[in-house]
Amino acid sequence: MRTITTTEELAAYCKEAANHPFVTVDTEFLRERTYYSKLCLVQLAMPGTDDSGAVLVDPLVDGLSMEPLYDLFRDTSVVKVFHAARQDLEIFFVDAQVFPEPLFDTQVAAMVCGFGEQVGYETLVRKIAKEGVDKTSRFTDWSRRPLTDAQKTYALADVTHLRQVYEFLAAKLEKTGRHKWVEEELEVLTNPDTYITAPRDAWKRVKTRTNSGRFLGIVRELAAFREAYAQDRNVPRSRVYKDDAMVELASNKPKNHEELGRARLLLRDARKGEIADGILKAVAAGLACPNDDLPQPDRGREKLQVNPALADLLRVLLKAKTESSGVAAKLIATAADLDAIAAGERDVQALGGWRLEVFGTDALALCAGKIALTAAGNEVKVVPV
Repeated sequence: MRTITTTEELAAYCKEAANHPFVTVDTEFLRERTYYSKLCLVQLAMPGTDDSGAVLVDPLVDGLSMEPLYDLFRDTSVVKVFHAARQDLEIFFVDAQVFPEPLFDTQVAAMVCGFGEQVGYETLVRKIAKEGVDKTSRFTDWSRRPLTDAQKTYALADVTHLRQVYEFLAAKLEKTGRHKWVEEELEVLTNPDTYITAPRDAWKRVKTRTNSGRFLGIVRELAAFREAYAQDRNVPRSRVYKDDAMVELASNKPKNHEELGRARLLLRDARKGEIADGILKAVAAGLACPNDDLPQPDRGREKLQVNPALADLLRVLLKAKTESSGVAAKLIATAADLDAIAAGERDVQALGGWRLEVFGTDALALCAGKIALTAAGNEVKVVPV
């Protein structure tokens, strides 16, 4: 189990990897105590059937630069293979504003290839590679050194078995002509906007039961302050204050430290110092916000006049298409998509791209009364009207 600890070693490995059609990649990281993930380990494997082309890279070693790896990521002749890549990609984007290109995500590919919704790595290894994965080191502190042999074995398994999983799924996509579908889905993973949370937009992630513009205006200011504070100091949002405390503050609207001290859900550290001052300024800003600048709740869904019978038919159609195509239903269309279509909306993800071919065309025909659904035993069939 080789561990790379110098930039020179990493550069040599990446130079060799660049001669291969693909390389598998995984990371181990910590995020419990920080806003941004702390990269603790990178695992890499070149094509092969043994561990000779697999290595661990220790980014915590002083003086080791990750730039050779990022150069490999920029090399478009080598496919970079991940499983459930989103958190890994966020780490590399935050660190170096780089995305692996081209990218292959086996979780996305598996959903297109009939393995169900958000299938786990362990399941794919068992079904495709016919191997088991020891997950005893799953919950571990990857920042501690030295790493144990058990940790290293666990970490390497995340890229060695991934080679066979990738080769199987890539071949299946090529055979079915669905590789373009996967590429469409991966576009969001290589979009910088996916990983950037602007403080001014952070309020949209807070669940509230009140749609008052003034209330939401205060939530917007409180969420913006929390996001900026957490980003600047690299601490989790929850260490500043949690969502339930934010909602309480927006409801009670404290105007001074004495009133702030009565908040039941606020952490002790948030009742004084910079956080307390920031809260009071945010509340004041929300109260002073002009009416025409207050955020408005999205009531678009509330206004939809959903035809419930048509929505039910669309659900039956989706189930039929899922079974015939082998593509996970959640990947084709969400429940909200189906309701929107049944209400007459047409700017819906399920009606565009590869989804139009798999589901959208027949969904529109069903809405227009041009097709009907019939049952033949356990199978649902589409028939023209």
